Amino acid sequence: MPYEQFLKNLRANRFEASYFPTAAEAIDYLCAAIRGKTVGFGDSHTLLAMNAAERLRAHNTAVYDPTPLSGDAFKEAADKAMTAQVFLLSVNAAAETGELVNIDSSGNRVAGSLWGHEKVYFVFGANKIEPTLERAIWRARNVAAVTNASRFGFRTPCAAKGDRCYNCASPDRICNTLCVYMKKEKSMDMEAVLIGEELGY
Repeated sequence: MPYEQFLKNLRANRFEASYFPTAAEAIDYLCAAIRGKTVGFGDSHTLLAMNAAERLRAHNTAVYDPTPLSGDAFKEAADKAMTAQVFLLSVNAAAETGELVNIDSSGNRVAGSLWGHEKVYFVFGANKIEPTLERAIWRARNVAAVTNASRFGFRTPCAAKGDRCYNCASPDRICNTLCVYMKKEKSMDMEAVLIGEELGY
């Protein structure tokens, strides 16, 4: 199986780990595993592209997805997502050595991944994998954050130039929190769902 060593390293870090060649297979798996629950999302264009919220609404009691929203509607959905039984998000990068990396602007995505849910799923494409933790952090800052800042039209050097992180002090800066999931949290049930396709930033 492709990515076998990466999956072994995730499991050695106490994460559950699943692999699916396609996004379609991954969302079928998630829909079978998550039933009769309240479900929250952290911002994720990976999950948005998979139509995950709509699929999960078919057999769960409530789904809160802030990704397509803004302003007060975003905050309301993000607040409700924090209290859901199951929480789904993606990652900005993953290291072949088994660590996951996220950068956050508002904090709802990282906060929701760390505490209070029955289970957390990290759903991400193989394009997010880097050989080392150092490279994964580099990717999160210089690929994912730059792409997101550019997409939103933020007034940051990285958005203006579209090339790399400048570690700026702009009020629009989106890389405000860097979270490295070195091991699974002791109190949490966490599963990494790897998809053998390019998804997200």
